[in-house]
Amino acid sequence: MQRRQFLTTLGATTLGALATPALAEIPPMSPQVASGVRLPPQQRGFRSAAVEATIAKARRAIRNPALARLFENTYPNTLDTTVELGEVDGKPDTFVITGDIKALWLRDSSAQVTPYLPLVTDDKALQRLFVGLIHRQARCILIDPYANAYMHDPKARTDLSWSQTDFTDMKPGVAERKWEIDSLCYPVRLSYLYWRQTGDVSAFDDTWRAAMHTIVDTFRVQQRKETNGPYRFQRTASEPTETLARGYGAPTRKVGLIHSGFRPSDDACLYPFLIPANHFAVVSLRQLAELAEPSGLGAAFAQSCLALAQEVSDALNAYGRLGAPGGGDMWAYEVDGFGNGLFMDDANVPSLLSLPYLGACRIDDPLYLRTRRAVLSRRNPYYFEGKVLSGVGSPHSEPDTVWPIALMMQILTTQDKAEQRTCLEGILRASAPRGFVNESVHKDDASHFTRSWFAWANSLFGETVLTLMRSAPDLL
Repeated sequence: MQRRQFLTTLGATTLGALATPALAEIPPMSPQVASGVRLPPQQRGFRSAAVEATIAKARRAIRNPALARLFENTYPNTLDTTVELGEVDGKPDTFVITGDIKALWLRDSSAQVTPYLPLVTDDKALQRLFVGLIHRQARCILIDPYANAYMHDPKARTDLSWSQTDFTDMKPGVAERKWEIDSLCYPVRLSYLYWRQTGDVSAFDDTWRAAMHTIVDTFRVQQRKETNGPYRFQRTASEPTETLARGYGAPTRKVGLIHSGFRPSDDACLYPFLIPANHFAVVSLRQLAELAEPSGLGAAFAQSCLALAQEVSDALNAYGRLGAPGGGDMWAYEVDGFGNGLFMDDANVPSLLSLPYLGACRIDDPLYLRTRRAVLSRRNPYYFEGKVLSGVGSPHSEPDTVWPIALMMQILTTQDKAEQRTCLEGILRASAPRGFVNESVHKDDASHFTRSWFAWANSLFGETVLTLMRSAPDLL
């Protein structure tokens, strides 16, 4: 069974749809739905007084009962269900699974805990959790920077059924080895945001510094200026998105952009220059440069990061654009450097929609706004409109399914309250029958979904609501 089949099977259900026209009219969840949805206290993997206080504060601030209940279920889901704490060599160690898959994805684990960052200075246990995850991710990167997912035991062979016979250099400790640029960006983002929030540099030890050097070295190697580099991947699969042609992907003209084998959906790229991921790399390199002095990486390393960031940024501007509907240009999703390009967007982050959220541009940037209008239109083959919700889906899931993560990105990348309200209504209609946020939901039928336990979506919904509490409390 391939990963996409596993996730679709896991999410199959017949719970029945909820289609209610307006947020204020959505009734409270019935006791049958809401009772026992969140794990009882004695079964939770990690308990944070600061998180519980935030939930209590949100309950008082959110006037819509269904929304308050959904926030109460989703915001702590990562801590309740996916965290395992320990120690390695006397230092904190934190292993974070995605939910229904018992492996650590660098992307997901970072995104799952980010909404708790504002609380770390008030909760020492929570701060230790972050330090442990920063340590764990650094050790994972040093096992293999081309992997996207890792085992809890660094000596164990993968137990993921779909990775057993992959034609690639599978090392012990690696769960899946799909090279994705964002896999190395997210640990940088986590470290940077943690440092900005706390000023604490204790997690940035020799292992972490070695991992950061490895990240920058890997980005340079995957510019592939002289050779294809050491990474190749093939898989026997029914879906062409599960493997790379000839092991390296489609041909490219070497223009300074970083090659990516796979998208953040874990689907193979059509063209290896994945534009939103290259934007994310530019942001990460600049964050690393800022972090270099306080972390002990040094001035020379900072200059190396800035030089590479500028090179990739220049290449993005030169080769990463397509013509926009109505005139002007917009960002492509993927290009090959020869002039060929693909326009679409995928709900998984980094996406074109998410560029301001990641810090790649301002939300009022004209180029971004032209791109955004095209993403949220029929110009994007993975934009769907339906009775339950309308938004961006993914080639990774079935046609006509929308990802709530994309609706959250819409909310977080606009100041238009009408748009934010529409997205919030869609998320509620899609999620209320189960009391949690899912990976994808059919645009017309909330009972048709994938992944009943998907912690990234739950955490991001918590972050979205807390953001609205500060910026648009009237919507709640």
